[in-house]
Amino acid sequence: MKYNNTGNSRHQEGIVYRVVRPIQCRPRLDRLLPASKINAVQQPRSQAWRSPIKRSAKTLSLLLIALLSAAPAHPQHYDRAASQQLNALHGATQTAEAAAHTDPINLTLQVREAHEHFYNLDYDGALTRFEAIQKANPQSAIATGYVLMTLIFRELYRQDLLDTTYYAHDSFLTSKRSVTIAPATRERIETLTNSAIVLCDQQIKANPNDANAYFARGYARGMHAAFITLAEHSFYAAARQGLASRSDSEQTLKIDPGYADAKMAIGIQQFAVASLPRFLRIMIGITGVSGNKEKGLDLLRQSAAHGIVTPIESRTALSLFLRHDARYPEAIVVQKGLADEYPHDYLFRLEVANLTKDSGNGPGAIAIYREILADAKKPGYFIEPRLHMAYFGLADTQRGQNDIADAAQNYLQAADQPSCSDWLRRRAQLNAGEMFDLLNQREEAIQQYQLASAGGGDQSQADAARHYLKNPYTGR
Repeated sequence: MKYNNTGNSRHQEGIVYRVVRPIQCRPRLDRLLPASKINAVQQPRSQAWRSPIKRSAKTLSLLLIALLSAAPAHPQHYDRAASQQLNALHGATQTAEAAAHTDPINLTLQVREAHEHFYNLDYDGALTRFEAIQKANPQSAIATGYVLMTLIFRELYRQDLLDTTYYAHDSFLTSKRSVTIAPATRERIETLTNSAIVLCDQQIKANPNDANAYFARGYARGMHAAFITLAEHSFYAAARQGLASRSDSEQTLKIDPGYADAKMAIGIQQFAVASLPRFLRIMIGITGVSGNKEKGLDLLRQSAAHGIVTPIESRTALSLFLRHDARYPEAIVVQKGLADEYPHDYLFRLEVANLTKDSGNGPGAIAIYREILADAKKPGYFIEPRLHMAYFGLADTQRGQNDIADAAQNYLQAADQPSCSDWLRRRAQLNAGEMFDLLNQREEAIQQYQLASAGGGDQSQADAARHYLKNPYTGR
């Protein structure tokens, strides 16, 4: 392989959001488990299976959002102060140890520079640089993976599919939202995913002990799974990909027990499987896959502390899972650490506000949302911030504080943002209508319901909006 390795340099840290191309698949349990295993437990094909499976899919989606919601970092930099102290003590020894457990390309200046653009949400700048790295290193599967993750994450950001409140509080399993992605973009995602996996297969065939190849294949599969979840709602196909990613990570650790990055996928799977309903855990256990929440969280902490590619990613997953279990104080500590390190990362900052809101600290969340919106007014502070997400979160929080008038105005602000997706705009319009009904401003409410239920575009809010056109919203 050809690498542009510049040797030792100042440690930087990055953020990688994972995702992947959709594949054609019906949501059948036989895509998750082998037919022989299904027969062994005599699974009935009845409606009775569907409700608990749907309830569990929210947890499985968190697994994939976790893969999505972060980016590769760089050696030993998950805690800036701790990293500086360790560097002072260990210096070159630490760098040498890190280099022994990663693909050498991850230590190059070019990769670090590309990640700097990525975790400042400059996706176009990051994509240009990662494409140049891939061109210079055509046999590097992880370089292909970086192009893949940037392309996908840019698309998901523009589609407003990185709003974690959507997954934490709404049942997006039954959402009528349709995600429209350009055919050329989908095709490129498919090509990049397949290319990365084929490269890894070839390298593993040539050297069955190639830990980097196993890790890169699991990385690509993880992105693929996340994209299927978010863009297609293909939960069962995504679960299969997630299990395959875990298998690749386990093989990586068998070859190199010091390959800390590989612990992330295993940790995510451990937590996700342990969060499933009992009967599904039993069925999955037949295949030899087990789950343990605390073990999963511990593995994420280990990959955050000692990984090279996944420290930021692991911390993001850790925050999401702590949030899932309503361990808000712990989640806020983790997420605030990320936001403090990367104050120009709009998504990290926004997630601190979201977690503060979910923890029940409405006034504190309102202050953080307003701080984000104030920073967004500073030229160049954020790159293409999706301000409607902050306005919507602020309005939701004000609604929870019974500040109905301000909530109505900020829902309108969210809907009026030029970058707002049609889906989120109609959500904002529906909510604004509800607020106006509570304020006994029926004429304004009707206007918002009409906008939310208008023909064409996203129709996910249409049924509720039409209902409230006939029957004013009363808060029940």
